[in-house]
Amino acid sequence: MTLAGYDIDAVEAGRFALDGGAMFGIVPRALWARHIAPDDRNRIPMTARCLLLRGHGRTILVDTGMGDKHDEKFARIYDAGPFTLLDELAALGVAPEDVTDVFLTHLHFDHVGGAVSRASDGSLRLTFPNARHHVQAAHWKWAHESPREGASFLAENLDPLEASGALELLATDAPSPFPGTEIVTVEGHTRAQQLLLIREGDRALFFAGDLLPTAAHVPLLWIMAYDIAPLDTLREKEPILERAADEGWTVVFEHDVAVATGRIERGPKGFSVTAASAALE
Repeated sequence: MTLAGYDIDAVEAGRFALDGGAMFGIVPRALWARHIAPDDRNRIPMTARCLLLRGHGRTILVDTGMGDKHDEKFARIYDAGPFTLLDELAALGVAPEDVTDVFLTHLHFDHVGGAVSRASDGSLRLTFPNARHHVQAAHWKWAHESPREGASFLAENLDPLEASGALELLATDAPSPFPGTEIVTVEGHTRAQQLLLIREGDRALFFAGDLLPTAAHVPLLWIMAYDIAPLDTLREKEPILERAADEGWTVVFEHDVAVATGRIERGPKGFSVTAASAALE
């Protein structure tokens, strides 16, 4: 896809699995299992779908997946597959050193883990050594003081970023550092999650992060139990979905294995996904 002066590709950083009940909160299993079938441990398959934007003299990566520095126990719990991000970038002719910016929606391990790699000597280093890493300042603060989400904010990811000198902390109301884009900040899943809207004229692409992790999360009440403030998520989803429907956005679903993108349609029963696609086109 070409939009707002960027060549844009979706790249997958790897597959994993999360508990289906946690992913759908109060929605009964009998309903959500019609959309995504669970395994014998009630886990549903997930992907880490990232965005690559090339244009305006920059190579921008939006999120990085969970990486591959976790131990065997972690891999078993989350059914973590191979870390594929670097291979997918290489297939597009992009080396880690080419990436100028990493835009992190938030700092949960399945979004930031790929930004930090373990070297052969066991030390931790930035996967993209020449990139500035953009995080909301309010979210960075929250990640260091939140007992509710301690298991999702891992020191092995945050400490190397802090020590690197490559961290850019963004004020909530600051304009996007990237031409042709808008940052949309939401508070329900975690404090100050930042989502990216790329637009040109009447065309727009919205990277929905964990506001809409899968296409099945488009209905207003389908909200993750992982969210720290589900009522905030509910309040945030409606105006964003209304805008997406009215303005014809293409929405990227970061964690949906089957549906990479879709359009939002408003009907008598609420919001739904139309023009679903397995790839970004």
